[in-house]
Amino acid sequence: MSTNISPVILAGGSGSRLWPLSREGYPKQLLCLNGSKSMFLDTVARLDGLQQQASTAAFTVNPPLVVCNEEHRFLIAEQLRAAERSAQRLLLEPVGRNTAPALTIAAHSAMAGGEDPVLLVMAADHIIRDEASFHAAVLTGMELALDGRIVTFGIVPDRPETGYGYIQKGSHLKGQDGACELKAFVEKPDSETAQSYLQSGQYLWNSGMFMVRASVWLVAIKACQPDIAKACAEADASGSEDGDFFRVNRDKFAACPADSIDYAVMEQLPVKAGKGRISAAVVPLDAGWSDVGAWPAVLELGKPDKAGNVAHGDVHVEGASNSLLISESRFLAAVGVEDIIAVETGDAVLVAHKDHCQDVRKVVDWLKKEGRKEGRSHRKVFRPWGAYEQLDAGSRHQVKRLSVKPGAVLSLQLHHHRAEHWVVVRGTARVTRGEETFLLTENQSTYIPLGVKHRLENPGRVSLEVIEVQSGSYLREDDIVRFEDLYHREQD
Repeated sequence: MSTNISPVILAGGSGSRLWPLSREGYPKQLLCLNGSKSMFLDTVARLDGLQQQASTAAFTVNPPLVVCNEEHRFLIAEQLRAAERSAQRLLLEPVGRNTAPALTIAAHSAMAGGEDPVLLVMAADHIIRDEASFHAAVLTGMELALDGRIVTFGIVPDRPETGYGYIQKGSHLKGQDGACELKAFVEKPDSETAQSYLQSGQYLWNSGMFMVRASVWLVAIKACQPDIAKACAEADASGSEDGDFFRVNRDKFAACPADSIDYAVMEQLPVKAGKGRISAAVVPLDAGWSDVGAWPAVLELGKPDKAGNVAHGDVHVEGASNSLLISESRFLAAVGVEDIIAVETGDAVLVAHKDHCQDVRKVVDWLKKEGRKEGRSHRKVFRPWGAYEQLDAGSRHQVKRLSVKPGAVLSLQLHHHRAEHWVVVRGTARVTRGEETFLLTENQSTYIPLGVKHRLENPGRVSLEVIEVQSGSYLREDDIVRFEDLYHREQD
């Protein structure tokens, strides 16, 4: 066995069922829900032991191809940089089109250098506790992928779960350590059906992880979904490099039908492809997997007290049991409650019974319908230059705290509807205001009149913190006319 593995990390999800911690602007894969690293970085780190686990096999593991939403590109890049990690390529989706188009553009990118690696496709927001078992399953999957199959990993169920889709196993494949032909995908069952699946031993949970040669996937998607294949090929061919990122063509990709890997291809297999046939296989995986799809899964990940509570932050418990209690910015007390989820952030509080956490998505849908920002972003919003946090707001004023990383530069811009006052509370700022450029240090301030070009920079080696007071008739973020920007953005 001699080839390369190119991991493909699909990082485009929104994680709406984990609101209010997960938001569109900062989704769950970027959160630290299982330790000190984000779920995305945990996924990257999961690859570290793969080469050692396969010490007798002649293959290498390439840096991952990361497919992410264009909006999250700087967050992903910054997490990689801070962890001293690298990606083979950061592929930007201008709009979400589900996993089949995401994998298709990744396959084109993987073959751009003339290679035809085996793609190991993983979601960026899953947990796997037993990495050795995961690596062993990957080796089994790799042999099957080299044989021309599309391989999925089925999670060995430990309970009659109704929240997952299932995979029905077919006949065993000789010499492949439990691997089977894939007989059928099954939709989420009711509780009685799920119990029968568990007792039969013939069903596995659908993990959403796959292995396939890049060329095999491109042949399969063309055979099963020619519209997706054509749109992605054109979006890739007319895409462009942008610093650390690769942008597929926006119009071509937006015209691509949206579909998942399962529906688009896996449920169509086997299919004829040229003179051959592409079939599917499933490798059982028993490795402490979780998709962390809703708040009860976060409760299961934690270390409970004697009453079954998991608490994070400034939390006090009196007579509560079997509850998840998270506080980000304030004191949270739980008294005499059981089986609840209570999550507090700077701008929102969720209280839900564990049995109804799937309905959290309905709250997010309502927030979007009402045009409320709590459904999209946190009070603290991250930018490539740092972050800003709203401290106060009124009808004609807004107060923010800006944190600018050492060496970072905001865009040269102006506003038509607001003026700004800047007060430096930490570090040194270089300010451009009209034709002037000057330095401000702690406790010094300046005024930016409406309609005047301006820029803020941090020339120092420590974080720059500035209190910004905005005043005017319109205070939203889209009142920006940008003239120069290091990060090639249309909007901050």
